[in-house]
Amino acid sequence: MASQNERRARAQQKKSTARLFAVQALFQMEAGDAALEDVQAEFETHRFGAELDGDVYAEGNLELFRTLTYRAVADQARIDKLTDSALVAKWPIDRIDPTLRALFRAAGAELVAKDTPPKVAISEFVDIAKAFFPEGKEAKFVNAVLDHMARDVNPEAFAPKA
Repeated sequence: MASQNERRARAQQKKSTARLFAVQALFQMEAGDAALEDVQAEFETHRFGAELDGDVYAEGNLELFRTLTYRAVADQARIDKLTDSALVAKWPIDRIDPTLRALFRAAGAELVAKDTPPKVAISEFVDIAKAFFPEGKEAKFVNAVLDHMARDVNPEAFAPKA
C-alpha cells in the first residue's frame, strides 16, 4: 500500500506531466494550425499513459491538462499581453521561439487562474524549460518572465508577510 508521501509525490508528478503535455499541445496547435479540441483528444488518447514504439508515456493529471490548454486559448490575448509586458520592447511574444511561446501561454493560464501558488507554477515551468533547452539560458529567461507575469497577476502573493 502506498504511503501518503508516495501518493502525494505521484499526484505531483501527474501535475508536472500535465504541464509538459499542455506546453507540447499548445506548440502543436500553433505549428499545425489545429483546433484545441482535436489536439486535446489526440493527447488524451495517444499520450496520457499510452505506449508508442515500446515507450510508455507518463500518466498525467487530465483535469489540469484540459484546464491549462483551454485557459491558454480562451485567455490568450490577456496572457500574451502579460508576456509582452514582461519582455523587452524589441522582443514581443510573436518574435520569440514557438516552444517558449507555448510555455508562456500554459504558464500564464496557470498564473491567471490563481489555483496554484505562483512560485510553484514558476518552478514547474522553469523545469520544463530546462527539459526543452538543457544547454541554454532559456530557463533563466523563463524564470524572469514568469516572475514578472506572476507579480502582475497576483501581487499579493509576493507582498511581505506581516
